[in-house]
Amino acid sequence: MTVTTPPTRVAAAPSRPAARRPNRMRAWATRAPLLPALIFMIVVTQLPFVATLVISFLDWNSLYPQDRKFAGFSNYSEVLSTPELRKSVWTTILLTATVVLVSLLLGLLLALLLDRRFRGRAAVRTMLIAPFLLVPIAAALLWKHVLFNPEYGLFNGVLRWIGGEGAVQPDWISEMPLMAVEASLIWQWTPFMMLILLAGLQSRDPELVEAARMDGAGDWQVFVHITLPHLRRYLELGILLGSIYIVQNFDAVFTITSGGLGTANLPYTIYQTFYQAHENGLASAAGVIVVIGSIILATFALRVVSSLFREEVSR
Repeated sequence: MTVTTPPTRVAAAPSRPAARRPNRMRAWATRAPLLPALIFMIVVTQLPFVATLVISFLDWNSLYPQDRKFAGFSNYSEVLSTPELRKSVWTTILLTATVVLVSLLLGLLLALLLDRRFRGRAAVRTMLIAPFLLVPIAAALLWKHVLFNPEYGLFNGVLRWIGGEGAVQPDWISEMPLMAVEASLIWQWTPFMMLILLAGLQSRDPELVEAARMDGAGDWQVFVHITLPHLRRYLELGILLGSIYIVQNFDAVFTITSGGLGTANLPYTIYQTFYQAHENGLASAAGVIVVIGSIILATFALRVVSSLFREEVSR
């Protein structure tokens, strides 16, 4: 006599939608605390940009609000064709390139100095970082009144002390206005470049440098063949981040020269167009061009940063 056992039922596997539902709920639960910050960022940054983008296609002078009409791309063509605006674009490029390259070179020299061990290195590093921590308006006022002033400024005071009362005492801002603005920005942005490059120097492989020295390589050969290739990503990052910030600089131009003597860059021209000429559409078009340029630079900067992180993780 055979005894047959009743067939056991195999529990049905839960359906995929039912299995995915807890995962989705968990994902939303982890993201929910970030939603207020995301909504705040959208309201504060994206909505004003969308409004600026819409206004850039309008022929709108705030003195005649009833004459507002659609202008298409005429505002953009005027930004790129008007001599004053084209000159401000060229001034922006020249100012940005000069400040970034000079501050990067000086930052590299200071980073190489601070990479060495010497007594008081921490104090020297703190003093060199100080200019970057100043409020931009305060830094520009410092250069305008304390250093550049032709009557009581430090530069002419040193010239009088060296050459007497008959020494040449130039009016720095009037005679070299763009260089005056560039000097102020270089002084303020050199510490930023120094910090980035110093981080790159301290991430070098010391064994590689020691092996090169044992093979007879001198300081210049180590710098050219080991240090400089290692710093390539950090140099690119400094150029990109510096360009993003300096291309939007308004404080130094407004404080030192008030945009006169050929120093009006694009942000200052936007300010003049909006607040003095009251051309809302034209100013918005120029602002959109600046934002698009900044986004392009920021995209390259993010790629460089991500590549730096990948290199550090792969080590």
